[in-house]
Amino acid sequence: MSEWLPETPRTLDFPTTSYVTLAGAEWLASASPHPDEMHALWALHPTAPSALPCGTAFDVINAPALFGRRMVDRLWSDGPGSGPVAVHRGRILLFAAPGTAQRLPALLVWEEWSAAVPPLLCHGSGDAVTVPPLHPRSGPADVLEDPAGPAASRWLVAPGTRAPWLPGPDVLLWACVRAARGAAGAEREAAAQHPVSALMPG
Repeated sequence: MSEWLPETPRTLDFPTTSYVTLAGAEWLASASPHPDEMHALWALHPTAPSALPCGTAFDVINAPALFGRRMVDRLWSDGPGSGPVAVHRGRILLFAAPGTAQRLPALLVWEEWSAAVPPLLCHGSGDAVTVPPLHPRSGPADVLEDPAGPAASRWLVAPGTRAPWLPGPDVLLWACVRAARGAAGAEREAAAQHPVSALMPG
């Protein structure tokens, strides 16, 4: 599994647009049992986050910010790319194929690197998630200044089509393993570069 990558579409460019297209909004609204009401809500409050149910149009894998960003980087640098990705209050939300939230934890149990993967929140059928505004009210720099402010909810990879490709549990397992291995390698390298400093008195 460590070097295996599922055969899936690959997009070479990392799309970092923070704006949801009209087609992307149609896809997001399709997750709701009342899509017309979602469109009306977004028309009234285009810069406010909203809540959508998981399990039909998508599942969401919710990861700590640093590890989640490593997963996204791996997906785009060495893997098939990702579906929509959001930041919400200091965590990364990876939109995944329905059923992923149930299957991914079971796959991780059998993976030798699972101990290096931080706890992931897997949102599937019966859950709901907060999605960022369709149009952000402020730029990405503000997120770093105030992680709890309104700008803390934004798109890294915004939905752009009515049927975006979504990674399944096998692809996200691959990304978890690669991110965990990369983090462990970086820690070992840092320790090797400073073997004496840890022994010195403070």
